[in-house]
Amino acid sequence: MEKKKFDLSSMIGFVLIFGILMWIMYQNQPSEAEIAAEKAKKEQIEKAKTANAAKVAKTEQIAADTTATDSSKIAALKGTLGSFAYSATLPSAKETSTTLENDLIKLVISNKGGFIKEAVLKDFERFHKGSGELVQLINNNNASLNLQLHTSDNRVLDTKNLYFEPTVTKIGDSQVLTLRLKSGPEQFLEYRYVLKPNDYMLDFDIRTQGLAKVLNTSKPIDLNWDMKAFRNEKSVSYENRYAEIVYEYEDGKDDYLAQGTDEKETVEEVTYTAFKQHFFTSILLTKTPFKTVDLESKNLVDDEKVDTVYTKQFAMKAPLAFNSAGELDYKMNWYYGPADYKLLSAYDRNLDEIIPLGWGIFGWINKGIFVPLFGFLGSFIAYGLAIILFTLLIKLAMSPITYRSFLSQAKMRVLRPEITELNEKFSKDPMKRQQETMALYNKAGVNPLAGCIPALIQLPFVYASFQFFPSAIELRQKSFLWADDLSSFDEIARLPFTIPVYGNHVSLFPILAAIAIFFYMKMTSGDQAMAQPPQEGMPDMSKVMKIMIYLSPLMMLLFFNNYGSGLSLYNFISNLVTIAIMFVIKKYVVDEQKIHLQIQENKKKPKTQGKFQKRMQELMEQAEAQKAQQNKKK
Repeated sequence: MEKKKFDLSSMIGFVLIFGILMWIMYQNQPSEAEIAAEKAKKEQIEKAKTANAAKVAKTEQIAADTTATDSSKIAALKGTLGSFAYSATLPSAKETSTTLENDLIKLVISNKGGFIKEAVLKDFERFHKGSGELVQLINNNNASLNLQLHTSDNRVLDTKNLYFEPTVTKIGDSQVLTLRLKSGPEQFLEYRYVLKPNDYMLDFDIRTQGLAKVLNTSKPIDLNWDMKAFRNEKSVSYENRYAEIVYEYEDGKDDYLAQGTDEKETVEEVTYTAFKQHFFTSILLTKTPFKTVDLESKNLVDDEKVDTVYTKQFAMKAPLAFNSAGELDYKMNWYYGPADYKLLSAYDRNLDEIIPLGWGIFGWINKGIFVPLFGFLGSFIAYGLAIILFTLLIKLAMSPITYRSFLSQAKMRVLRPEITELNEKFSKDPMKRQQETMALYNKAGVNPLAGCIPALIQLPFVYASFQFFPSAIELRQKSFLWADDLSSFDEIARLPFTIPVYGNHVSLFPILAAIAIFFYMKMTSGDQAMAQPPQEGMPDMSKVMKIMIYLSPLMMLLFFNNYGSGLSLYNFISNLVTIAIMFVIKKYVVDEQKIHLQIQENKKKPKTQGKFQKRMQELMEQAEAQKAQQNKKK
């Protein structure tokens, strides 16, 4: 009974509270006058928004009015477009497009804005071979070209919103598209595109005629070129890694911007700008250098599971200067095509620098050895086999250096007992120990640095390969064994989760390369440790090598899992060949007993110190004298 009483009281309380709240809400509801005022305020805001939107789009809307024949409409056009109102009275003042194409490329140019709105490469497929989808560098409004015009009557017009009059002609086998934005029958801004047969490069001229009084020539015209780079490869993150802006400036210098990061930069005297993707590139070249260019690149891949359409957002802004007659006259070129080293080099305009083959000696190795040798091999055998044969030839050419390195290690191993004895004998006198050790090297005819020099010689070739294979478009969509694309990873299993750095798949060639590296280091680590006896104050090389035996294969597994399988195949074969060469040298070429006898014979012969050894001896003697003097003062 008590429980029911409590429930009834609670219910009555809730009803009273609800009633009080409803009464308060009724008393505080807005009056009809307040509601009307609020409604009027909202309508005023909406009208302001509509008016602002109409103002922004007015140029485009009026320019599209093709029925402007009476005086009132022409006056409205002039009020918005000024002298360029004439262009909106022409039949071309509606959006149409013109197609230029040859056997390599298809270009669709819009008369609205006069820029290329579609660029398709006919010989290349997206993602994987057999996809049936061609590589598109431009489509779906991912790129635009705009000139910002400052008129003499203080207007600012964007050409991307205005309509050009198109005319198609031919010069021999070349297709010519002339687009004119007119302010009168003989006054215009002109774009001229010329596409030649079997060529990715087209001529592109910008000029004005009769606009010296129409445009404000005291201000340069800003050219703005923007592009969101389409993804074309299997791995968006790997493709994005090699997407960047490359430019030439100051009469032949070249540099790049934002490989993998967001970046802005202002550059002077620019002669070309390339919006480079991994294996394709879009380039604007000018014969009259742009005085200054503002470049910007934004990374669009934060999460490769979500960001799958675009890799980078590129932007370029350059001022176009008027000539002495108050007109524009720029001779330029567009290139839409593959980032192919040989193809770009053939244009003889320094475009080969767009391919990241490395700087200094690394670039020389790639351009002078790797590119021609691999190109020759790939001309008559499959590219997977070409990689194997290429690797074999490089390693055989380097085998004399490998032999020198192993011979030096063998000599050091023979001397190790004597060096250990000197270390123990002069353990309390480091300076004397160094002097005696150098004297032993001199008598035995052994250079302790000889083992390092061959490794240093081989290092540039190793680094050059890391630049060459990711840039080799020849490997794109070429299969070998289980790898369907040597320019991308060779996935053999998909993981249901993602491992940081490693990824969400398993590639086989990196596993094989890691195994080969493990056995190579296992084979050589003992020799290297034996060749270098422990020195006081220096790390124990045997311990360092034990760590490297496991660390190097692990790094190969982690970092190469997402790299192109061609590079992993090269590293796998390279280590196999090196193991074979080392085995032959150790088993059949280098005889440590003969080396020991030769060293003993060398000790008996009178030796003169070389310049390096003599200089080291002098430095040690000076250091010892200073130490003795300090001890005497104490």
